[in-house]
Amino acid sequence: MNFKLLFVALVAAQLTGCAMVQTRAGSGALYTKVKDFTNVRYINTKTTKTGKACATNILGMILTGDMSLDKAKQDGNIRKVSTVDIEGSSILGLYSNVCLIARGN
Repeated sequence: MNFKLLFVALVAAQLTGCAMVQTRAGSGALYTKVKDFTNVRYINTKTTKTGKACATNILGMILTGDMSLDKAKQDGNIRKVSTVDIEGSSILGLYSNVCLIARGN
């Protein structure tokens, strides 16, 4: 078996699975750092606490983390959510981090 051909095939497969943050504004090929919003807004709830839940992607191959609203509420000790936002960053498509930010009381 030709190991050079196998190596090229493995590298090509890895390059197709990049760790990129997708946003409404697109994503940067070299670097992305954005804050975004979701459509969750509860107007009658005060915002006194903030909680964060994050997920990390490495090389588009390893994705870990709990980015759920329940985790963000637990992190900020929030009972009533007023807003939910998203922020994320990526570097060269090799590493990305995305967080869900919950605010409320």
